[in-house]
Amino acid sequence: MTTTFDPTAPLPAPPDPWWSSTLPSPRPGPPFHMTDMIAAEPWLARRILGKQLTADSPAASLAVAVRAAAAGREPIVVTGCGTSEHAALGIAAMLAEALGGRAARLVAAAQAFEEALAPQPDGLLIAVSHEGGSAATNASIEAARAAGARTALITAGPASPGAQLADVVVTTDEMDEGWCHTIGYVAPLVAGVAVAAHVTGRTIDPDAVGDLLGAGGSDTASAEAMAAALAQAKQILVIASGVDRGSARELVLKIEEGSWVPSAMRDLETFLHGHLPATDESTGLVLILTERDHRDERVKRARQALEAAGIVGIRVGAILAEPAADAIAPDLTPIGRMVVPDDTSLPQSVAGLLAGATALQVLSERIARARGTNPDPIRHDDPRYAAAAAAIEG
Repeated sequence: MTTTFDPTAPLPAPPDPWWSSTLPSPRPGPPFHMTDMIAAEPWLARRILGKQLTADSPAASLAVAVRAAAAGREPIVVTGCGTSEHAALGIAAMLAEALGGRAARLVAAAQAFEEALAPQPDGLLIAVSHEGGSAATNASIEAARAAGARTALITAGPASPGAQLADVVVTTDEMDEGWCHTIGYVAPLVAGVAVAAHVTGRTIDPDAVGDLLGAGGSDTASAEAMAAALAQAKQILVIASGVDRGSARELVLKIEEGSWVPSAMRDLETFLHGHLPATDESTGLVLILTERDHRDERVKRARQALEAAGIVGIRVGAILAEPAADAIAPDLTPIGRMVVPDDTSLPQSVAGLLAGATALQVLSERIARARGTNPDPIRHDDPRYAAAAAAIEG
């Protein structure tokens, strides 16, 4: 299929007045909307940072609120649903690293439904929602405000229902054109990069971030080789530790949305405490290891996990930062590996999350191709699943 998509050009602006997005336009095969969105992310990141790294930006205002909460020893909770929940995990990691020391312990990520039921009575709630219309996320903002906390929202545009509820709104200004959200994951992460940079006063090069996103998704040949093996699996497990746990959850969601393979995330250590008996040759496994902090310890435990998986016969692949790839023998990842850079000019959480983001997205898109599924509508083009989605929103 031929398209005229230009990945360097801005994506559609958020609707004003706001409305919820409609089913993506159908494409009979790749490139999917998802394919285009992944290609656009390096350029989108540069545009977001160009706006949000300025001293008078909303990201700078949110950083002031973060520092104030930390100075008062008050909680800083980052929340969302689905893809936005996984972006919230990444943003929480960035803010914890930016604050450092004891203040890092003040930062936590929470699922929006649970946060709405038990809101924090003080501090700062930072919600993440691409369209700004998620009911549970908006309820968490309302509950936090009613309980006495300050609120913020990272979202695409200022006209959404969620944006009307928050004290500070950081916008990413461009919309995802597919429903297997990739822009919806990367855009708030990049906004989080800007907020964390303002917290620390550290200079961030937008080109370094854009280049990292581009490099993370560049190894399509390895992604296709891994996808061919994973597409035949009955179940797929994704294991990770540290900052990579949010990336692992996002890969699981992308595989289930786009390829319909039952998948699950396990913490690296958790995987080795009782889960192996449920696996066999029909199981696929992906290790994500980009975390720079305590890398030697994580690599050692990962090697043990991969060796155990190989003994059972699991189809094992990996997404690895270059130093981790050097330390993990290729025969431990027999279906292949995607190797991403570790840009030491960037904070460790930023480097790992962003390089891993495009890698996991390309891998999940290639699994969809291998299985012959279209990831864009996340199966809502099937009347059963459209009805199921309506029931969820009812």
